[in-house]
Amino acid sequence: MIPSLRLLPAWLLFLAANASGQVLSSPLGTPSGSGVPGASAPAVPHGQGAGVHSPLSPFAPLPKRTDVVPWSVLTDIRTQIENRRIVPVYPPAVQSLDQRQQRIQGFMMPLEPGEQQRHFLLSSVPLTCSFCVPGGPESMVEVRTKTPVKYSLNAVVVEGRFHVLKSDPYGLYYRITDAIAVK
Repeated sequence: MIPSLRLLPAWLLFLAANASGQVLSSPLGTPSGSGVPGASAPAVPHGQGAGVHSPLSPFAPLPKRTDVVPWSVLTDIRTQIENRRIVPVYPPAVQSLDQRQQRIQGFMMPLEPGEQQRHFLLSSVPLTCSFCVPGGPESMVEVRTKTPVKYSLNAVVVEGRFHVLKSDPYGLYYRITDAIAVK
């Protein structure tokens, strides 16, 4: 049977790719069970984790600082299903941060328009697509500030009261309130 003319270019491309044995690849790997021999699981878990700072990103990764809570602590959590909801299970290292003054370093994800931000998310990796979330909820902290913070594409540090959220209606795991910008 001859395919319709409208589908012919895609059909020919499919045949050409399969005839040559060429397999398209991804820098993230190919998930196992994909039908590709020797394929391994992707390097990035889907919807979980700290996210990945692409080596092709125009933004520098977070600089090393000893005065901030490391993202490795915040992202080291498990989840479980309770009453048909996914809920975080926080280790003692994360629980010990609750209701204490903490510093967090990350990349701003504005939640309001304007250059001066009072309510935003901090992410462990830079936002490279305005429609994409860079990691799971454990890789973001909701920030509410005392005074506005100037929006920046570079990493920022804020200090305030840190909250470990048990059941946030928006699915967030962390919040920092009464925050101020720190140099």
